[in-house]
Order: sequence, then C-alpha cells, then structure tokens
Amino acid sequence: MLEHGGRLQRAAQEYGIALEQWLDLSTGISPFAWPVPSIPAAVWQRLPEDDDGLLEAARAYYQAPQLLPVAGSQAAIQTLPELRHASRVGVIAPGYAEHAQAWQRAGHDVRLASAELLLADLARWDVLVLIHPNNPGGERFRVEDLLRMHAELAARGGWLVVDEAFMDVTPEHSVCAYTEREGLIVLRSVGKFFGLAGARAGFVCAASPLLDALREKLGPWTLSGPARYVLRQALADRHWQITARMRLDTASRLLSALLARHALGPTAGCGLFQWCRRDDAAAVHRALARRGILTRLFDTPPSLRFGLLPDEAAFRRLDAALSEVLQ
Repeated sequence: MLEHGGRLQRAAQEYGIALEQWLDLSTGISPFAWPVPSIPAAVWQRLPEDDDGLLEAARAYYQAPQLLPVAGSQAAIQTLPELRHASRVGVIAPGYAEHAQAWQRAGHDVRLASAELLLADLARWDVLVLIHPNNPGGERFRVEDLLRMHAELAARGGWLVVDEAFMDVTPEHSVCAYTEREGLIVLRSVGKFFGLAGARAGFVCAASPLLDALREKLGPWTLSGPARYVLRQALADRHWQITARMRLDTASRLLSALLARHALGPTAGCGLFQWCRRDDAAAVHRALARRGILTRLFDTPPSLRFGLLPDEAAFRRLDAALSEVLQ
C-alpha cells in the first residue's frame, strides 16, 4: 500500500497529541465542505438505482457526454490498466503514485518522467497518464494541447488518461466535454472540491465502449445509495459551487503568501493546495507535526504539500509554528 495524506490517527499516536488538537493540512481536501443534508431512512433501506437523477446532474456539472460513477477515482485508476493489452505507459512524475503502481501491477511497461520529457517523446507511448492540474507538481496543460496529444495517441489505438481530481476550481480548463472521442479518458473526484472525501465517489468520463467495459469489471452498485443521494444535490448546487470557487481561490492565495513570508515560497500549487520543494522537507514536516500540524511529505523530490487553512485561527497557528520551526 502506498502512502497517502490524511493519516491523522497514526500521527496522533506517533506524536502523542490528541486527535482533536491537530491541524490537518495533509490531504488537499477543501476545508469548506458542501453542507450535507439529512438523508431519508428509505435511502439507506433500498438498493441504489441508476435512474435516480445522478447521471443527469453529473453530466451537466462536468459537461461530459457520458460518464460512469465509481467509488472514487481510485477505483478507476486500479481497473483501467486491466482493460488494455501490454502497453508502453508514460506517467507524469512527481504525481499521484497510484497511477504508476496500477499500470505496473497489471504488467505494463511503465516509465515515470516529467511532463516535458513525456511530451517530447509522445510517439513512444501507447498510454499517456497526466494529472491536470498535477498533484503535487501543479503542472497545467492547455486544452488544445491535450486534444492534440490525444489525437496522436488515438491514431494508433492509444489512450490519453487525464486525472482532473483538482480541476473543479478551474472547470474551464477541463477536457471532459471532449470525452466522446475514443481513447480520451478523464477521471474526476468529488472528494476534493466538495469536501466529501468520505463518500468515496468519483466519475469516469469516456466513450461508451470503454465505460461499458469498465462497468462490467466493476460490477453493479459502484456507489452507495446515500452517496448518490448527496452527490445528486451537491452537483446541482450552482450557487454553492460559485461561492466555493471564490473562497478556495482566496484561501489558496493567502496560504501561498503566508508560506512565502517564511521563505517557503511555493514551487507550485492550485486552488486546493500549495507545494514546496525543500531539501530539509522531512525535518520541517516532523517539526510541524510535533506542534500538531500535519503536512504531506514527499521523498522524491523532498517536498511538502500544504492543504488550505480553514479559518483565521488556523492561519495564526501555522504562522506561529513556521516562525518557530524556520527561525
């Protein structure tokens, strides 16, 4: 199992600090979650049904011609490699490590490289896996460039897989609208922007034949009834979404400015996190953890990812801790 952010209970045990005393900045999940309503008892008592309105709400939100609900984009990441014969797969790095592991586990020839190197040798790949914006490196791609890459790959039966887990703050840069094209596969996550990580829900946007094959692999009821009930309303809540984007953009800018004041000027970031490359990242991570502040540590390259601060008290707490740690 790969390491991920959000291991708060483990940190609480390791550092001897009570769970409720932590400031968890390790996940990249919005601290401003969509307000979940009460769930009717009948939703818990019946099997999920496909014609409950969720697909229509998701198509409208993602502007996708067709899509498949899945148990978080992780379910698709693990299953997609099983739908291809042995392929040469280029995966962006540094990035979400589950992508490379899933393709390797399925027996594909996987190479990890920067976006620059991957795109310079596009003819080498049968499958190209990009994260947009990248986590944690923050790389972004123009829509026209992504479509050009896809056209070149698709011409020889290849795939372009685009993980848009952090795209919701800037939906105008998404390529979901073009996923009726064979070989263009977009993964979306509900957990980050809506702050609903516990729902374990996401969507795959792709052409119908691939979605049919993925559905066969995953089986029925990929999402629970309560998750579908909540998501249908969250995806349709346009007013909340507009307000959340503005709030996240402001919080991301404030975090970036705070880090810069402490000589931690972010290397990259997006509307949901800031990423700082630093040789002593592990030492800074431990020092902050001793003060009850959890960040996401990366070994290659040495770096820290900071999630957004939920309020002014958290801002002051991180500010004071960085003053002590980096004095």
